[in-house]
Amino acid sequence: MGLKIRMSRAGTTNQAFFRIVVADSRSPRDGRYLERLGTYNPLLPRDHKDRVVLKLERIKHWMDVGALPSDRVQKFLAKAGVMEAPKYRPQTKKDKPKAKAQERLKAAADAAAKAAETPAAG
Repeated sequence: MGLKIRMSRAGTTNQAFFRIVVADSRSPRDGRYLERLGTYNPLLPRDHKDRVVLKLERIKHWMDVGALPSDRVQKFLAKAGVMEAPKYRPQTKKDKPKAKAQERLKAAADAAAKAAETPAAG
């Protein structure tokens, strides 16, 4: 059984509120969980003390048992000093032009720079 420390959504439409829970990784997001470990209220200001509330000793216990935090929960735990922040991979380059198109763009930019360098005959 893989354990995850993740967020479970509560609240109403446009009034989101999240519980930080430890759950079986196969259970649905808002489904059954083993224990509630804290809360996250995104509607409060960032510096408010009740925006993120964590039960750190229980979180450490579940991590010793083998529970893995989600990326967002890991970010909260890094801010609390329990673990290091998650590593984010660089963005993919699929939106960039292909190699030949980049060469054409570079050639056009070079030609434009060369034309700007030469003084106009006049």
